[in-house]
Amino acid sequence: MAIITLTTDFGEKDYFAGAVKGAIYSELDQVRIVDISHSITPFHISEAAYTIKNAYRSFPKGSIHIIGIDSELTPENKHLAVKLDDHYFICANNGILSLLASEINPEKIVEINIHDKIETNFPVLDVFVKVACHLARGGTLEVIGKTVTEIKYLKQYEPTVNSDKKQILGHVIYIDNYGNVITNISRKFFENVRKGRDFTIRARNVSFSEIHEAYSHAINFEVEKDKRREEDGKKLAVFNSAGYIELAIYKSNLKTVGGASTLFGLDYLDTVTINFE
Repeated sequence: MAIITLTTDFGEKDYFAGAVKGAIYSELDQVRIVDISHSITPFHISEAAYTIKNAYRSFPKGSIHIIGIDSELTPENKHLAVKLDDHYFICANNGILSLLASEINPEKIVEINIHDKIETNFPVLDVFVKVACHLARGGTLEVIGKTVTEIKYLKQYEPTVNSDKKQILGHVIYIDNYGNVITNISRKFFENVRKGRDFTIRARNVSFSEIHEAYSHAINFEVEKDKRREEDGKKLAVFNSAGYIELAIYKSNLKTVGGASTLFGLDYLDTVTINFE
């Protein structure tokens, strides 16, 4: 049975997500629909890119992923269907696939060209659903679009390193539900530049000289609990489950101890630097 996933900024209040599911079931009654998220910040490309990148790999090969973010068709925002890593992605060509295609080359990209057969002001419902159901039936990409070779890349998804290899310049690309701050610096990129050197991570007024493998590794459990000076609310850097450097607060709670984004004063695209000694 085909799997179609949905990642959108529709939220839970409006009818949009429900209408999309209904349209899929009207075309195909034997299909599984999985909601990855409908809580992406409106029009937030990097949130959507980070979310879909770290969710799709858990699905079986051949799964079809509809990404409904900034999907209105314009001369600068064409619609794409992409086969990448044996998965299919349907979205606007607005840079949303940059994070995926920076690591894995797409196997095939087509620019969807069925719009002249469909009247719509809701392309996720009318166009993306048609394409997804066509693929779910075993249809080919060539039928619904013309082959293209490039997608739009957003440079802020890629960290940079200076000429003497002594500094990485990165940015915040995502803030999670706990207020933790995810950078665009992957473990692989960091280790390739580091080469065993000591380092200091800086972001606004906070700094870190260690990156933990798990949140709890920042706590010394050999010390009795009532004698630990810091636990809840302790700041730390960690390689998160997606393989990126994350700046966090241990057991953060936005209603009590706060989160890294608020306590460190960090927001989307803020600068994070790593200096090597």
